[in-house]
Amino acid sequence: MALIVQKYGGTSVGTTERIKNVARRVAKWKAQGHDVVVVVSAMSGETNRLIALAKEIQDYPDPRELDVVVSTGEQVTIGLLAMALKEIGVPAKSYCGWQVKVVTDQAHTKARIQSIDDEAMRGDLKEGRVVIVAGFQGVDEEGSITTLGRGGSDTSAVALAAALKADECQIYTDVDGVYTTDPRVVPEARRLKTVTFEEMIEMASLGSKVLQIRSVEFAGKYKVRLRVLSSFEDEGEGTLITFEEDESMEKAVVAGIAFDRNEARINVKGVPDKPGIAYQILGPIADANIEVDMIIQNVGENGTTDFSFTVPRGEFNRALTILREVQTHIGAAKIDADDKVAKISIVGVGMRSHCGIASTMFRTLAEEGINIQMISTSEIKVSVLVDEKYLELAVRVLHKAFGLDQAA
Repeated sequence: MALIVQKYGGTSVGTTERIKNVARRVAKWKAQGHDVVVVVSAMSGETNRLIALAKEIQDYPDPRELDVVVSTGEQVTIGLLAMALKEIGVPAKSYCGWQVKVVTDQAHTKARIQSIDDEAMRGDLKEGRVVIVAGFQGVDEEGSITTLGRGGSDTSAVALAAALKADECQIYTDVDGVYTTDPRVVPEARRLKTVTFEEMIEMASLGSKVLQIRSVEFAGKYKVRLRVLSSFEDEGEGTLITFEEDESMEKAVVAGIAFDRNEARINVKGVPDKPGIAYQILGPIADANIEVDMIIQNVGENGTTDFSFTVPRGEFNRALTILREVQTHIGAAKIDADDKVAKISIVGVGMRSHCGIASTMFRTLAEEGINIQMISTSEIKVSVLVDEKYLELAVRVLHKAFGLDQAA
């Protein structure tokens, strides 16, 4: 039979009753003769609670110690799930990330996996146990606990599937697959039976919360068969993340619409228009481990230029503080910002062979009086930044404009 890695997110293990439901689901797979490795997140809301506790002590918690604190959330769920499985007669054993062990670099709160020791897991599987591993966490070479960043349990699951050469990695969440957009915003949104890795990477990076982008990148790199399923419904086929485009995909010019409310725009105005100015602006931001997304540079007047970019909303104030500290050094006339913006993106591999996609997007937004503040493109996506108050309207009209509400 198959070796299956299953991952259950925070809502799937949000209560003890839900943990029991997960145990029953895992037991069914085990009863069918499969070897099963389970990766779990902390119970829903727990990581936020732990971060809030840390911030009551320090405004900007020490990254190493913050990892020690937040990693405890997953430790609770692995123990509870192991108990739930044993209670129904299924042998199981739980492991923290540093027990497996998942070795990472030393970038606390945003660590990257370097290697996984699969010996203990294989031993347990051989003896008929279900192996339960804490997602989101690992250990660096000095023995310090590390975490992989928000949503890192997806990455943990895919990495374990790659290390174990699993037949499939199943991501169980509160939705039954990948949709054309968020059904809470557009009730007509459809579940996609398949989506390519390229499309999924774009959608994950652009705000789709179904899968964490690093997990999709990992799956693509190591050719891990990936499927998204619901932990609240009877077994269905979910959405399969595919490696290759099928013949019908060219017909679907746009596969989906992603959006992200977690955006803030910063404008650095009147800086000298000279080589190296972009580095002088973004260098200090990068040194602070703040991610930059959309970037625009416009030629200004009298040898100056305006430089605009976006950062995660949670990093907004820190980024502003850094830039104001170097404002005089870089010669900026003014720095202004807006943390009430949102990014909307259309994604589809079919865009490679069709023209006019961007113009349709821009025309649709213009007809609704929605102003575009920034634009970013790639081969298979177009992203725009708009005022946050127009987000849901924009997603709805774009979903209809590209026929995503029609049955495939």
